[in-house]
Amino acid sequence: MKYCSQCGGTVAQRIPEGDTRQRFVCGHCNLIHYQNPRIIAGCLPVHDNKVLLCKRAIEPRYGKWTLPAGFLENGESIPEGALRETLEEANARVEIEQLYTLFSLPHISQVYIFYKSRLLDLDFFSGIESLETKLFAEEDIPWSELSFEAITRTLEHFFSDQRQGVYLTRETVIDPRPRPN
Repeated sequence: MKYCSQCGGTVAQRIPEGDTRQRFVCGHCNLIHYQNPRIIAGCLPVHDNKVLLCKRAIEPRYGKWTLPAGFLENGESIPEGALRETLEEANARVEIEQLYTLFSLPHISQVYIFYKSRLLDLDFFSGIESLETKLFAEEDIPWSELSFEAITRTLEHFFSDQRQGVYLTRETVIDPRPRPN
């Protein structure tokens, strides 16, 4: 960041008074520009013990399978974003049943949130960001072709919960960085 979005002045990194972290601060109007994690909202669409996956038509991970999800927009609730992304990527209409998985990825400043959802019909088809959409039973999941660890873990939890008959909400940190001693 070089310039202030409020006045156009030059910004510099410094620790503002009363803060503990470096921030971009405008040298002219003193506006503090906070940079916060991005939220990825999505659904785990389910029909007859199968899950709906999308094959990515965009980078990163072009050609890999994923759950329908994407960045939350300003002015949107997390469930609204999850429903919008599911419609955009898979043209699928779902009903949210529960908050299912929440993953913090501090190394890339992202938070993934997935809702277990029920497909309302089978009229889904690939959106502009998907090459293909398909329902998968557990034994048919292309595990080695999944796009992100949060997707793999969400599916693992789902099929484990399905066998147990109880669907738990889970919160996990995914951070491959080495931990300090």
